[in-house]
Amino acid sequence: MDLLNAVVQVLDSTIRLSVPLLLACLAGLYSERAGIFDIGLEGKMLVGAFAGAAAASVFHSAFLGLGMAILISVAFALIHGFASITHRGNQIVSGVAINFIAAGSTIILGQAWFQQGGRTPALQPGERFESITADVISNFLATYSFSSADLLASLRGLILYLPALLFDALARIPGFGPVFAELILGHSILVYFAFAMVPFTWWVLFRTRFGLRLRAVGENPAAVDTAGISVAWLRYRALICTGILTGVAGAYLSMVQNGGFVKDMTAGKGYIALAALIFAKWKPVNAMFACLLFGFLDAAAIRLQGSPLPIIGKVPVQFMQALPYILTVILLAGFIGKAIPPRAGGVPYVKER
Repeated sequence: MDLLNAVVQVLDSTIRLSVPLLLACLAGLYSERAGIFDIGLEGKMLVGAFAGAAAASVFHSAFLGLGMAILISVAFALIHGFASITHRGNQIVSGVAINFIAAGSTIILGQAWFQQGGRTPALQPGERFESITADVISNFLATYSFSSADLLASLRGLILYLPALLFDALARIPGFGPVFAELILGHSILVYFAFAMVPFTWWVLFRTRFGLRLRAVGENPAAVDTAGISVAWLRYRALICTGILTGVAGAYLSMVQNGGFVKDMTAGKGYIALAALIFAKWKPVNAMFACLLFGFLDAAAIRLQGSPLPIIGKVPVQFMQALPYILTVILLAGFIGKAIPPRAGGVPYVKER
């Protein structure tokens, strides 16, 4: 039973830690499939985290915080587009500049507004996204009577009531219930959104006209232009998708994982997401498994800190903390086979006269 509990806890941590990586990886998938290399994922996540926590603290609303995180992140994505699409600037330099601007501005604004050394105030329960636990579901069910008149009076109540009733029953099954409550339940709504975005992104990229054009503009923008489709507008829309997802990733960090913004809280997750994107060879389902792998290493490092390992013995804490980054270097060194990026990636498009 102790082993089962340890495995469940590691898997639970894996899911939680992989969410910001997954959202950022899918965000990079949209932009890079459109031919825009986006080193600025880290910066957009950081400004999203700050904007979300700051707005939630001021307006006392988690959803307003999420909306502000998305808005600011999209604004930074459009700045990147203005530099690299409209003015055909170097995409790498533009992305690095966004990272520097984000790192400096969040600290300066945080100190100016809240006087806490660049931090935001700790978010209260109504200001952050709470985990959906069996107790939360039970309390939700208790608020509704079993009168059909009450249920039919509110379509929202009826839609939420039936799944909640099913989840509550599953969480009470002996043996299976605790595992279900820990792994399937026990997460915030942003976790479910992140994993739902994987099949949605696959459908958008491979089953819609927009996705077909997006992939085409990353491979051969001249052919797309010849068909009478605006290359610049397609790439801007891809960057808007990138901004939305990085905004949600940042909001997750500050409004779910931490309960407030702290300096440089992304801690290189944007760069790890880029490594996962290359590891996944720019495919959404592969990206999910790559991010879960990084999340598992991070969770295992936290779990094994200070614990002796067979044969090896006690491993330094610093080595365990460095494991995800070591894997990043190994993957980028080419141990994943040949990963071929979109052919037009990183190349500004100049319309032929």
